[in-house]
Amino acid sequence: MLEFKGLYKTYDDGTEALKDVSFSVEPGEFLVVIGLSGSGKSTLLRCTNRLVEPTAGQILWDGTDVTAASAAELRTVRRRIGMIFQHFNLVKRLSVTQNVLTGRLGYMPTGSSMLYRFSREDRRAALAALERVGLTQQADKRASELSGGQQQRVGIARALMQNPQIILADEPVASLDPVLAHTILGYLERLNREDGITVICSLHYLDLVQRYATRVIGLRDGRVVYRGTGADIRTMTDEQFHEIYGEEAERLAPNVSGGAQ
Repeated sequence: MLEFKGLYKTYDDGTEALKDVSFSVEPGEFLVVIGLSGSGKSTLLRCTNRLVEPTAGQILWDGTDVTAASAAELRTVRRRIGMIFQHFNLVKRLSVTQNVLTGRLGYMPTGSSMLYRFSREDRRAALAALERVGLTQQADKRASELSGGQQQRVGIARALMQNPQIILADEPVASLDPVLAHTILGYLERLNREDGITVICSLHYLDLVQRYATRVIGLRDGRVVYRGTGADIRTMTDEQFHEIYGEEAERLAPNVSGGAQ
């Protein structure tokens, strides 16, 4: 189980991104975090693997206090937490396969990782990961040659190389059109169901949330203001909607919203 207990994050400029955030994530859940831009979604995900350092509070994962982990302990924790980024975060000059292989860097000695010395086993695993996201034919292309949807699939394959127990997906479809958004979330859903990987994903659009989420956390101004399931989104009241998105936000259809920007 992953537990957030009284988590706070205040940035150096005084911005309070998270305020007393507490909830738990059961193994195998597909949890979606919703809220406006600036509500704290990305900060929350990045605190989970300490890409962003929390100001106060705890993150406990199967009894390990991630927030108190030493550098060596944190390296071990990060091996099992894959990360998928909104803007893909690929090395565009490298091949697709090389980008996927970077998911193994956390398991390698520093010297080997700096020189990109990957084993045959790792290379076989990279091709298997690419096969799972339908990109075998693109393995030798430069990442810069791929479409946005294909680049995000490379990001998923890279995360798979970590043998993750958790995947953090930070607005993974924000740069994609609706058809591609379903494709990417469909791959994450299969990993969640077939491999038992816990997925924590931030999203804007409620039609996607109700389709893929097993559970939902809503943030506004850094605080948890909503807890529910994907099914609950279908019957979300106007009061609940405005609690998350503000009084000025408009729903696109009764009981179903395309999201709020």
